[in-house]
Amino acid sequence: MKFLIITVTAMLAGACAVALAAPQTDKQPIVSDTGRFGDASGIARKYQDYLYGVIKEKNPSELTLTQTKFGVDQNFKLNKKTKFIQDGKASSFDKLKLGDKVFIDVDTDKKTGDLIAKKVVSGVDIPSIPSAQ
Repeated sequence: MKFLIITVTAMLAGACAVALAAPQTDKQPIVSDTGRFGDASGIARKYQDYLYGVIKEKNPSELTLTQTKFGVDQNFKLNKKTKFIQDGKASSFDKLKLGDKVFIDVDTDKKTGDLIAKKVVSGVDIPSIPSAQ
């Protein structure tokens, strides 16, 4: 029995030594230039304080989103200070379509309690990818 334990231990030690002696690579992961598969943690962190939803209704003074964290349709007031960003570039209200998935940076009106959209972000956010030099 002792011989079996010693043999198994020696085989495991040999296998570990072979695994540790295997050459390591300095190859870096592939970086996509489309932004679609960018650094998810960087994008997620960027929008963690924004509210997410799908545009159900829109008019020049208000957006109604469904599938929000509130579980019900939610209205967001728009004003002339509201900024629109699509695919990482400045956009306008007219380019939003019903069914678009958006992130909204929200401010609350202290008097009325209405949710006011400061920034509406849609499309693909293209992260800044450091150049390989």
